[in-house]
Amino acid sequence: MVAQAELWLMETPNRKRRPVLIVSRDEAIPVLNNIVVAPVTSRIRDIPTCIPVGAREGIDHESVATFDNLVAVPRSVLTTRLGQLGVGGRQRICAALAAMADC
Repeated sequence: MVAQAELWLMETPNRKRRPVLIVSRDEAIPVLNNIVVAPVTSRIRDIPTCIPVGAREGIDHESVATFDNLVAVPRSVLTTRLGQLGVGGRQRICAALAAMADC
């Protein structure tokens, strides 16, 4: 079962495989066809809309989950659980969302 603050490998027919961070809240995931994810990129920027991730979170190199490029994807394209954010992960998601929406 997919859960908020987990990192998953996303595989779509037309795109390369890439890690993503699950943003949708746990209560919504079972009833939605699409869930909101933050793509993970190795282009590291030290800005409030990026959450650093790396080996402790299941990503093989230092990267960031970028909230400036949130996307809703079918749950079926999430193929492999890689890991999860550590303690305070949900608070980090909330902070990045607030920064992204400038609220």
